[in-house]
Amino acid sequence: MDNANQNSLHKATFAGGCFWCMVTPFEDLPGIHGIVSGYTGGHTANPTYEEVCSETTGHAEAVQITYDPQIFPYRKLLDIFWRSIDPTDEGGQFHDRGSSYRPAIFYHDEEQRQQAEDSRRELQCSGRFDKPIVVEIEPAETFYPAEEYHQDYHLKNPLRYKYYRNGSGRDVYLQEHWNTAKDKEELRKRLTPMQFEVTQNKGTEPPFRNEFYNNTEPGLYVDIVSGEPLFSSRDQFDAGCGWPSFSKPLHNGIIQEHQDLSHGMYRIEVRSREADSHLGHVFDDGPMPGGLRYCINSAALRFIPKDQLEKEGYGRYMSEL
Repeated sequence: MDNANQNSLHKATFAGGCFWCMVTPFEDLPGIHGIVSGYTGGHTANPTYEEVCSETTGHAEAVQITYDPQIFPYRKLLDIFWRSIDPTDEGGQFHDRGSSYRPAIFYHDEEQRQQAEDSRRELQCSGRFDKPIVVEIEPAETFYPAEEYHQDYHLKNPLRYKYYRNGSGRDVYLQEHWNTAKDKEELRKRLTPMQFEVTQNKGTEPPFRNEFYNNTEPGLYVDIVSGEPLFSSRDQFDAGCGWPSFSKPLHNGIIQEHQDLSHGMYRIEVRSREADSHLGHVFDDGPMPGGLRYCINSAALRFIPKDQLEKEGYGRYMSEL
C-alpha cells in the first residue's frame, strides 16, 4: 500500500464483549483494511489475556479496525457496532460478565466522538429498548494487540468458535432485538408489496416480468432497503432465466450465503449483509472463470445509472462499472 493510501486510513476502536465475536461483523467489508483483537481502556502496559480476564488491569477486550472513511464511513461502523451488542448492559455482554467485557466506544478524534454521541442519542430516542443505553464513549488510549492465537480466532478454531457463540446467548439476543415487527411495519410502508415480499419473506418475482432482467445500461445496483452497494452492471450478463444475473458481487463480504432447503430443493440463498434482505440464489452454472450465477430479484434492488452516481453519493464506485 502506498503512503498516500496509508495516510487516508483511519482507526476505530470498539469493545463489545468477547473480542472473538466482534471481528466477524466487520470483516470482508469494502474499505476495511484490518481488524485486530486486543485490550484497551486500562492502566497496565502490555497486559496478558489472563491479567485482563482477572479484572486487575482495567482493560476491556476490544477490536481496532483500520478503515477507509471514503469507502466505509465511521457512521456505518457505528451502526454495525450497535447491532452486534446489548447496549443496555454495562456489566458485561451476554454470558461474559465483568468489566473486561464491558461495551464501549473509544473515539480517536472529535468527529468520531460527536458521531458516536449522536448515534447513541438516536438509539436511546428510537424506543427500540425499554432500558437506558449505557455504552460509554471514551477517548482512545493505547491499544495492545492480544496474543496471536486470539487473532482471527473464528478462522483458526471455527468449530469451537461456533459452539462458544451459540452458547453465549449473543445471537439469540441480536435476533430478538434487531429484527422486530416495528421494523417490518416501517418497511411495509416504504416498499412496494413485491419489494417487501421478496426482501422480507423470501419471495420470488415472476421471470421476464421484472424491472432489471434485461437492463443493459451501465450503473450500480444497491439494496432497496439499505442502499448498500451490491452489484455492478459490469458483471451482469444475460442468463436467459428472466431475472438479473451477475457473475459476482461488487465486493467479497457484502453478500451472505445460507443453505436453502425450501420447495424440496437444495439451493444457496444470498442475502445482503447490512440489511439482511433476501436477494435471490447463487448457482454454479455461470460464466468462467468464476463459474457462478447470482440470480437476483429486481425487487430487491435499486439501480443507479452511471451518470447519477455522484449525485446519489456513490461516486467512488465509478471505476467499478
